[in-house]
Amino acid sequence: MPTFPCRYRAFILLITFLIYTCYHMSRKPISVVKSRLHRNCSEVIQPLNSTHSLNDTTWCNWAPFDKSNYKELLGAVDNAFLVAYAIGMFISGIFGERLPLRYYLTAGMLLSGLFTSLFGLGYFWNIHVLWYFVLVQIFNGLVQTTGWPAVVTCVGNWFGKGKRGLIMGIWNSHTSVGNILGSLLAGVWVDQQWGLSFVVPGVITAIMGIITFFFLIEYPEDVDCAPPQHHGNPEESQDHPEDPANGPHCNKESSLESAVTCSKDASAQPTAISFFGALRIPGVVEFSLCLLFAKLVSYTFLYWLPLYISNVGGILAGLISDYINGRATTCCGTHKSLKGNAKALSTVTAIIDGTGSIGAALGPLLAGLISPTGWNNVFYMLIAADVLACLLLCRLVYKEILAWKSSLGRDRGSNMALTHA
Repeated sequence: MPTFPCRYRAFILLITFLIYTCYHMSRKPISVVKSRLHRNCSEVIQPLNSTHSLNDTTWCNWAPFDKSNYKELLGAVDNAFLVAYAIGMFISGIFGERLPLRYYLTAGMLLSGLFTSLFGLGYFWNIHVLWYFVLVQIFNGLVQTTGWPAVVTCVGNWFGKGKRGLIMGIWNSHTSVGNILGSLLAGVWVDQQWGLSFVVPGVITAIMGIITFFFLIEYPEDVDCAPPQHHGNPEESQDHPEDPANGPHCNKESSLESAVTCSKDASAQPTAISFFGALRIPGVVEFSLCLLFAKLVSYTFLYWLPLYISNVGGILAGLISDYINGRATTCCGTHKSLKGNAKALSTVTAIIDGTGSIGAALGPLLAGLISPTGWNNVFYMLIAADVLACLLLCRLVYKEILAWKSSLGRDRGSNMALTHA
């Protein structure tokens, strides 16, 4: 087993980045096309061959969204996706642990591309019934859940704990990149043939699924690369001698080759974690509920104020978490209970993101219900959600600050001992 840095790691980071970029790219067109499904027809010039009456104020809209209750109908389409995504996420992580990631992601991307395209084909097939668009969104929401748990697990297989904050900070920009690409592609055809705004991203997603099938590598061992060290801190391994990865022969050896051998022996057959077992991991419930309120706020702004925010903050947060070894402080990381088992990340990630997706569905819905009473009340709701998200992380952040101070104290003691020596 080689001990030099593996050249495949950069490739895995790139391909998983592109995979989840495509997932987000295929979700974005609906927010762009909604403005085309119902608009003010008095501002649109009728074509010369039009048979519509001059008094017809709905001629340019797409039925069934030409009715006066179009906001409720478009909201039904949005919530069909969000609710299906939230429900499916709790199930997806379980399957992600037990199926080969390459096949799982390939199937998920092909199906995501199919259902995204089917929404756009409704334009070319001249479909004007609400249930068609709602059903397509439900199935699309379900298959979209294959993406996040699987790519997080794949990255966990390849990258150890040491630089995960920086890596995830940079890698997480796929969300913004995918949203921007989806908006740009949808904008090209939205005023002519809006169906292509869905078909083109759907085809690109399906093609990326085929690339995933041929080129994704699930484990470093598959290409003779050294597996990552999930417990990079030697003191942490000694503090937890009960860990299977820290057997007697592993604690005594200091060479990289021995460490790699011990890690491989302990994780050669990673076991799947149960749903309730994942919930018992300290911090999972707090992270999940925190993300629920955080997504409630972010998705409310996404649907009401479709603006894009630079991802520099995420990259900076990753660097900080690497430096101070604090994950709850920046809302990123895994717990020692997983014992280097990156496979179990699938269920944990699905629980956290699934709970967050409930907030994503609730946010725009609550905003729509509260806004008639005044926009100030909407912002009070968002402020309350942000406060609750912060409170849920207080205990974890406090523990990490104590651990950080303790670590600094040990480092000072070691430096003083070396100086006196």
